[in-house]
Amino acid sequence: MDISPAELKRAASAQPPSSTPEELNGSDILVRCLQAEQVKYLWGYPGGAVLYIYDALYKQESIQHILVRHEQAAVHAADGYARATGEVGVALVTSGPGVTNAVTGIATAYMDSIPMVIVTGQVPTPAIGLDAFQECDTVGITRPIVKHNFLVKDVRDLAATMKKAFHLARTGRPGPVVVDIPKDVSLKTTAFHYPERIEMRSYNPVKKGHGGQIRKAVQLLLGAKRPYIYTGGGVILGNASNELRQLIDLLGYPCTNTLMGLGAVPASDPRFLGMLGMHGTYEANMTMQHCDVLLAVGARFDDRVIGNPKHFASVERKIIHIDIDPSSISKRVRVDIPIVGDVKDVLQELITQIREAQSKPDAAALSAWWNQVGEWRQRDCLAFKPSNEVIKPQYVVKKLCELTKGRDTYITSDVGQHQMWAAQYYGFEEPRRWINSGGLGTMGVGLPYAMGIKLAKPDSDVFCITGEGSIQMCLQELSTCKQYDTPVKIVSLNNRYLGMVRQWQQLDYGGRYSHSYMDALPDFVKLAEAYGHVGMLIEKPSDVEPALREAMRLKDRTVFLDIRTDPTENVWPMVQAGKGITEMLLGSEDL
Repeated sequence: MDISPAELKRAASAQPPSSTPEELNGSDILVRCLQAEQVKYLWGYPGGAVLYIYDALYKQESIQHILVRHEQAAVHAADGYARATGEVGVALVTSGPGVTNAVTGIATAYMDSIPMVIVTGQVPTPAIGLDAFQECDTVGITRPIVKHNFLVKDVRDLAATMKKAFHLARTGRPGPVVVDIPKDVSLKTTAFHYPERIEMRSYNPVKKGHGGQIRKAVQLLLGAKRPYIYTGGGVILGNASNELRQLIDLLGYPCTNTLMGLGAVPASDPRFLGMLGMHGTYEANMTMQHCDVLLAVGARFDDRVIGNPKHFASVERKIIHIDIDPSSISKRVRVDIPIVGDVKDVLQELITQIREAQSKPDAAALSAWWNQVGEWRQRDCLAFKPSNEVIKPQYVVKKLCELTKGRDTYITSDVGQHQMWAAQYYGFEEPRRWINSGGLGTMGVGLPYAMGIKLAKPDSDVFCITGEGSIQMCLQELSTCKQYDTPVKIVSLNNRYLGMVRQWQQLDYGGRYSHSYMDALPDFVKLAEAYGHVGMLIEKPSDVEPALREAMRLKDRTVFLDIRTDPTENVWPMVQAGKGITEMLLGSEDL
């Protein structure tokens, strides 16, 4: 009887595995480790120290390597992929300048607690420390900007190290992990075994919150007269949005998100007061300052949120703080009830105990509190004057939000005024749809983020809201978009200024616009076309909506919309450096 090749293959795969481990070189071991972690995409750029690894990648088909045009973009794209999917993003760069080019991307991911593994090439182990060609101290350089890093000096340690790297990246407070592999280690051979699980005596993050602390939190929350729920990126990273929404439904308390937490609560929820902080809404900031009980979940009380800590502490309130990272609790603001644990698990327990509690929130006090919040809301702090003559950037974002309502849409941004307008005027209804750099504030991330997301979500609409300054920092990645068919839509709010720098110079530096004007901009339409994409120039308000609709219609093309916006427009509200969060400038009339 004849046996088909397919039957032979099935029979072979059904055989019990050999008891003798397979002998592989370090590069093949690395690839096997990535496959074991079900890595689908790897962003990178080859160089001498990683050529054996690239040779191993050439011999397999399960991992798709994306060749970027700059190592910074490799890490950013992997970062964007991780933010949108919740999976570990993976990047590969060579030694020396490959590593140093990647540093900005690593630091960006570290500041926002993004799970990533970055594999870096290194000179051969005998040459380490001898100033060899393209050598740098990767471990030393990246130590302050990673959750952990490894230098693998023995190929026998490589598989276990990769297992540790992925475990560290995705558990506890997530973060980037660097694995530095010398070239000779990538060539040497050893028996391959990838451990099913890993134990690290010095690393055991707490998941369950302390029961007694949660009971105290319940009592405090139910007894509050002026309660407020303040949440950050930890809710998004901890996949706890459903639990947060259940808690808000249960209590009926007002809530706010930080820049990194947008989407955890639907923007359309009447209990959501908008983003708080330096460019937050009047009602969100006033409620933060005047509440009597504050529940903080997965947030850091950072300088862009609470402003001057002394001003924040001038009003007495009780604070409950839930966070996976104990070092974040009472770091900038003293809290009364610290709860260390996974935010999802803690919120689940909190909800259970509130449902079982005999007491209920004070309805009369809560009604009076909502009346006060309603008065603050009446200021309508995000109102702006529309124009038929010049394009207002706020109008562009609001129109984009309107046109994409109900669609499967992801929004990335770079950093600057356009980022704040996107956060203020695009109503995010779901988590992981708003992808931007919060902690480090990195210009140039928007396009690589969009590329990473489009690979992960090919059927979704992916828009990059950017400015003419930020987009030029990683503009070369338009070439990557072409090669790997990632048709993203770039909405450039082009005001011919480094807008946020200009705004600060206007308010704090006497209008001395030192090097904030973009004096020699390219023709972005022709540039986009040169990369094989579609370019559009939009100069009139009446052309904004038709251009956005046309970009959305061109689903299979990358589209660059060069939208010429009002160069004098500022982001309001604004809390100036050193001020408290209620000391807001609501517009030019406050200057």
